[in-house]
Amino acid sequence: MSLGGASERSVPATKIEITVSCRNLLDLDTFSKSDPMVVLYTQSRASQEWREFGRTEVIDNTLNPDFVRKFVLDYFFEEKQNLRFDVYNVDSKTNISKPKDFLGQAFLALGEVIGGQGSRVERTLTGVPGKKCGTILLTAEELSNCRDIATMQLCANKLDKKDFFGKSDPFLVFYRSNEDGTFTICHKTEVVKNTLNPVWQPFSIPVRALCNGDYDRTVKIDVYDWDRDGSHDFIGEFTTSYRELSKAQNQFTVYEVLNPRKKCKKKKYVNSGTVTLLSFSVDSEFTFVDYIKGGTQLNFTVAIDFTASNGNPLQPTSLHYMSPYQLSAYAMALKAVGEIIQDYDSDKLFPAYGFGAKLPPEGRISHQFPLNNNDEDPNCVGIEGVLESYFQSLRTVQLYGPTYFAPVINQVARAAAKISDGSQYYVLLIITDGVISDMTQTKEAIVSASSLPMSIIIVGVGPAMFEAMEELDGDDVRVSSRGRYAERDIVQFVPFRDYVDRSGNQVLSMARLAKDVLAEIPEQLLSYMRTRDIQPRPPPPANPSPTPAPEQP
Repeated sequence: MSLGGASERSVPATKIEITVSCRNLLDLDTFSKSDPMVVLYTQSRASQEWREFGRTEVIDNTLNPDFVRKFVLDYFFEEKQNLRFDVYNVDSKTNISKPKDFLGQAFLALGEVIGGQGSRVERTLTGVPGKKCGTILLTAEELSNCRDIATMQLCANKLDKKDFFGKSDPFLVFYRSNEDGTFTICHKTEVVKNTLNPVWQPFSIPVRALCNGDYDRTVKIDVYDWDRDGSHDFIGEFTTSYRELSKAQNQFTVYEVLNPRKKCKKKKYVNSGTVTLLSFSVDSEFTFVDYIKGGTQLNFTVAIDFTASNGNPLQPTSLHYMSPYQLSAYAMALKAVGEIIQDYDSDKLFPAYGFGAKLPPEGRISHQFPLNNNDEDPNCVGIEGVLESYFQSLRTVQLYGPTYFAPVINQVARAAAKISDGSQYYVLLIITDGVISDMTQTKEAIVSASSLPMSIIIVGVGPAMFEAMEELDGDDVRVSSRGRYAERDIVQFVPFRDYVDRSGNQVLSMARLAKDVLAEIPEQLLSYMRTRDIQPRPPPPANPSPTPAPEQP
């Protein structure tokens, strides 16, 4: 599914709280132990600059601190969120800018912490030449109010009549207020036709979409009269907050609908009607982070198009051209998606296939050959290993055709069908330059795969027209084959050219692509788990890091 308007994307992903401890830090103080503090820096995708995000407190006289102050970060699965933790010895008389007070640092992505076993990760600190700096331990916890879903029902009474012939056709629009005083739309009710006393259907909304976790933040609600031409008439507005709404669990709450313009003009103006909150309840839902923390692994498989329409890899005009100066569109798409997903796959082994080529020595045409040339074990080590095998294949196979998707989709589906307990979720990335030759079989493969724990990402590279691909991306119409419809929408298609940065900045192009194609994976994983009623496993118990030896006085 492609992402809708701003309202959908502006819901923050969840918020993650990071807890920090260190073990066996360098001892810099002569008469006592070091007094450590950790500073967290985040990296901007656009400028690559590091900015200070926050600091822990200072803990005096210890080499094994467990810090109380935590870091709370917005988490987006679809972005590589780079973090840097710097550890300092803070002497009351010095500030932290002196190199001699530096105890070490660690670089990692937020996804690596969340994807670590039980969402915990331990890293060696580095940065002080010739010294062992000890380790840093990071634990990620999702803030509990990020999983709440509010369900409510409203009705209205005696709204202003706006239509000349009939009554009004009222609907409500909900907005949450932002830090800067602006408002973001977060929900629209349906229109109830020809009435001044509408009763709207109950609806559900994530609490974070309503107030971003701040229960006292203003929620503004506008009442409109719907008009066919889109020029809806404003009836009035009222404000509330999540805290006030939640009081309605045991009483009706009535709001006056006010129209500021009428209020200024008419002395006797009372209101433009009232809105009553009939019911309000809150439920918790399992989240993507719950499943990852409980051990669900994302299995990443790559399939690359080796058909002749890509052009001779030795020529600069080829989509597979291996330039010493920059990555091809194929390599960029692979790296952009793979570098994010690999944080959630503990073994970092990725099966990688090619399709549409003639293989040496006898020139057999294959639509699912392992890029590493090993039929027994098509796994490559890390995204770098996949890229190496891809470059190696380009030197040895003959680009040919036709373009068949079904064999490789069925290959991954067979693996996904073996594991239905929620411990594995498969993501297949297909990178292609063009028109599918086996559309009927591909649709059938997608319909079958839609009941399995898997998602398919298709990236189209090059100048071709990709209309047929849009049909596979079941956004508007679910994919169907022989009268059977896909159980859920598992395909996301994007043309790479839409993401290329005008200034030629490859890092930005890759970040944009990854953001769009990966944004739906968490929801697709959740929809599979929900339909199968699979609950996340409890996270494994923390395996306590070796207790530090008692420190000598």
